[in-house]
Amino acid sequence: MIDLRSDTVTKPTQSMREAGYHAEVGDDVYEEDPTVTMLEKKTAEILGKEAALFVTSGVQGNQIAALTHCQPGNEIILEENSHLFYYEGAAISAFAGVQPRTIRGTRGTMASADVEAAIRPEDVHLPETGMICVENTHNRAGGAVVPVESMKEVKEVADRHKIPVHLDGARLFNAVAATGISAKEYAQHVDTVQICLSKGLGAPVGSMIAGSESFIKQARKWRKRLGGGLRQVGVIAAPAYIALTEMTERLVHDHAHAKQLEAGILDVGFEIAERVDTNIVLMDVTSTNVSAAEMINLLDQEGVKAVAFGPQTVRFVTHYDVEEIDIERTINILKKVKDVV
Repeated sequence: MIDLRSDTVTKPTQSMREAGYHAEVGDDVYEEDPTVTMLEKKTAEILGKEAALFVTSGVQGNQIAALTHCQPGNEIILEENSHLFYYEGAAISAFAGVQPRTIRGTRGTMASADVEAAIRPEDVHLPETGMICVENTHNRAGGAVVPVESMKEVKEVADRHKIPVHLDGARLFNAVAATGISAKEYAQHVDTVQICLSKGLGAPVGSMIAGSESFIKQARKWRKRLGGGLRQVGVIAAPAYIALTEMTERLVHDHAHAKQLEAGILDVGFEIAERVDTNIVLMDVTSTNVSAAEMINLLDQEGVKAVAFGPQTVRFVTHYDVEEIDIERTINILKKVKDVV
């Protein structure tokens, strides 16, 4: 079976498994786990921030950012198809007591003028804007890279209005691999950033959030409140450290495989919903006589797993456990399926 549902299905490498087994550990709630401390320091260094915090997931990291930056009754500005709005179970409202204010972007990128227009003026009838969120790369835009120039413009708007900017950088290192721009350069245009280590980087679990010392101090308390205060967590921080330090440069191979799949899809006669920037490929089945769900069933019967990304869109994601031969087989299966749809 070729599993192209998500880069979250990757299995930890042998070195990750061994690192977890041999990890030096301590009680991280007391900040005594040396492996976690090493991971947090390295993350802060790579992202150019004062401090970082190990969290259980990207969703938890994003929620901690909202809880730390905002007050109940605030509003968060974010792109209308962003993960924080679309896929996190309305957690910003359930936990932080804030409401989303969505902006229509272009391939996941919000225009700075639109962001500024969405900032609420001082008025007793209106909520205060508590945070602006940028997602890079943008999942529902097909892994599109948000240009660093756009992030800079949004940050300039935010600074004028004294509003913090959070980066949902779950796949930030895919943007780095696609552009050659460092993670530190992307992160300098936001106040806080979340990165996932358990997607394309291959760690079995874990994400990081980074920002100022004062932000991380408060974030640590929110992590505890959310049940994320873990004990001898070095056993999962050690694989995460390998993900962060050894797995980022190999993402270019995932991107090459995605481009290979994109070309194959077009050659077979299907359409692409979004230009491929990184490791996500969105196939449009509108011109066929089947829905995305039906297409997924047909592919599954032939040995390829994918997910629906809407009524007429199928998502494929390349990752560490997918090789060039798997992409070739997938394209051949698409040819076979095309004959029946």
